[in-house]
Amino acid sequence: MNEPSALPQLASPPAPPPAPMGLLAELTHRCPLACPYCSNPLMLERAADELDTDTWRRILDEAAKLGVLQVHFSGGEPLIRKDLEALIAHAAGCGLYTNLITSGIALTQARANALADAGLDHAQLSLQDTDAQGADRFAGSKDTLAKKTASAAMLRAADLPLTLNAVMHRGNLDHLEAMIETAVHFGAGRLEVAHVQYYGWALRNRAALMPTRAQIDRATAIVTAARARLSGALVIDYVVPDYYASRPKACMGGWGQRFLNIDPVGRVLPCHAATTIPELVFDTVHEKSLAEIWENSSPFTRFRGTHWMPEPCRSCERKEMDWGGCRCQALALTGDAAATDPACSLSPRHAEMFTTAQTEAAAPAPKFIYRRGGSA
Repeated sequence: MNEPSALPQLASPPAPPPAPMGLLAELTHRCPLACPYCSNPLMLERAADELDTDTWRRILDEAAKLGVLQVHFSGGEPLIRKDLEALIAHAAGCGLYTNLITSGIALTQARANALADAGLDHAQLSLQDTDAQGADRFAGSKDTLAKKTASAAMLRAADLPLTLNAVMHRGNLDHLEAMIETAVHFGAGRLEVAHVQYYGWALRNRAALMPTRAQIDRATAIVTAARARLSGALVIDYVVPDYYASRPKACMGGWGQRFLNIDPVGRVLPCHAATTIPELVFDTVHEKSLAEIWENSSPFTRFRGTHWMPEPCRSCERKEMDWGGCRCQALALTGDAAATDPACSLSPRHAEMFTTAQTEAAAPAPKFIYRRGGSA
């Protein structure tokens, strides 16, 4: 691992950007599934410490006042919260676009109808696999595919627009064509073909999840053909793994520039994985307003803009396009959150990242370490 580099400092932090477009509201870390690629942190928050309904209502009020346009209710599994309908109704009353990110497990038609009546604008349903046995293995649960199929029907019967989230990895990537057909069958308007991003539980399980380059190339061809074939019927978003990329993505649209995240206990984060960076101390909604945190909190200003960048990022013509890539990935792979993201071909660690992907993908997949701590 490289030693952390000294961060260049400005006389004053960069000016805050316009209001954040979206708020990710992580209502709980509780979940009926145990997916080995879960983006929740390895240390999950307890139910007893979750923000209460009134605090979430205040947060939604502050978000609307700040200028947030969208609120995405997530988890864990947000359906576990009995106040979900009340929170959706409050958000809708504030003029916020409401989106539910759910596994669909334990959804009933009555609850789907209640969510729609409360003002829910859109639902995103995760799908682990189109093979029943694979779906159970990748979710660490039973009868997963049947429950997902039923949930999709319930959401559509409630007249809710539906996006299907297909998290892809070496174990299910060869079923991509079936995933696309399932999205059409479910009546989804959008399909997110999202390769696993290696943070949290996914980083712990990286060797079991990493696809081969041949799988990625085939998936790209399948998506390209499906986009042409299903144009006007299904929108397909496609995210390739950074480990096979030559340029980094603008993670979250740029650190602290477009989104903010609130975890179940009220910490306000620039992204859902930001707590992996130990040098950052996050303000909470108990201590400060959202506006104050967004504009002045040191974790938001630390990597916002370009002032923090080392070379070669500092001189790169793309620095205000990809904003240096992902800080959490830089930390995970180099030990330094301020380093050039190894997804970039200009990083001195880029070849090492690519070799890691190739080596792990070519080896037999080890057992999963599930979110609840077991393995299989």
